[in-house]
Amino acid sequence: MTERRPLYPSLAPYRSGRLKVSDLHEIHYEECGNPAGKPVVVLHGGPGSGISPFLRQGHDPARYRIILFDQRGCGQSTPFASLEANTTWDLVADTEALRQHLGIARWQVAGGSWGSTLALAYAITHPERVSELVLRGIFMIRQEEVDWFYEAGGASFLFPEAFAEYQAPVAPEDRGAMVAAYHRILTGPAGPARARAAQAWTLWEARTISLLPDPAREAAWDNGHFAEAFARIECHYFQNKGFFDHDGWILTNAHRLRGIPGTIIHGRYDACTPVKNAVDLAAAWPEARLILVPDAGHTGTEPGIAHAMVTATDAYAG
Repeated sequence: MTERRPLYPSLAPYRSGRLKVSDLHEIHYEECGNPAGKPVVVLHGGPGSGISPFLRQGHDPARYRIILFDQRGCGQSTPFASLEANTTWDLVADTEALRQHLGIARWQVAGGSWGSTLALAYAITHPERVSELVLRGIFMIRQEEVDWFYEAGGASFLFPEAFAEYQAPVAPEDRGAMVAAYHRILTGPAGPARARAAQAWTLWEARTISLLPDPAREAAWDNGHFAEAFARIECHYFQNKGFFDHDGWILTNAHRLRGIPGTIIHGRYDACTPVKNAVDLAAAWPEARLILVPDAGHTGTEPGIAHAMVTATDAYAG
């Protein structure tokens, strides 16, 4: 096997700012790398997770102007953990507002997991503004995808011990519809029951997104403040089917991606967003190059996915 390249070294922003995107919401954004470089916006996962440091490291900082933002309700954006006026289409509009605010004509759009969902929704809505798409861990919020991970009978067969802990906050009679049950708890009154549910939801994902366990990630995500936004916002989106007007909206509209170069990166053993998602997207978007990493799960820090990411972004750097 060819020696794998790691992500670029850790990087601090050279500039950060805030952009008021509605009467209620204000988003935090940052810029890294070369101010005169090729612009790329990197969209974080979740929804509700906020900027992770590794997202700054997928592009060559000497050649890219790397832009990231905390989506509504998470990270340093305000109001924290708010579900009001927080939909896919609000985030698509925020992404476009940030492009205009920064005076960028076209940019590369990169994202993993939910970040791939948002990147695809943005590119379908504003294809003329996208120079390339670099996507990993494809997620399109089809009902079959949500059911696979959050309901019994999919990923639960691979991680039965972790799934039992995920089920624990939900009454046994409600466990046939876990997302709906969690939604009732997470949108209910603040207090111990909601906090317990938020942490159980968050730890289920933390325990399943890499090929091998990562105790450091589990410890970092076992944080009540982080879990409050992460669980509430994710569940809000999944209960509302991504705010798309029909199941499979992205694939139905994938013809609008024609002409946009792209790379699709996916771990063969991704238990969170199964590899079928990437294969389905590649079939609908023939311009994209599909890379299946044979020894990886979901997260972008896994060696094979990191190698594919930096190799792809280097090829588009110009």
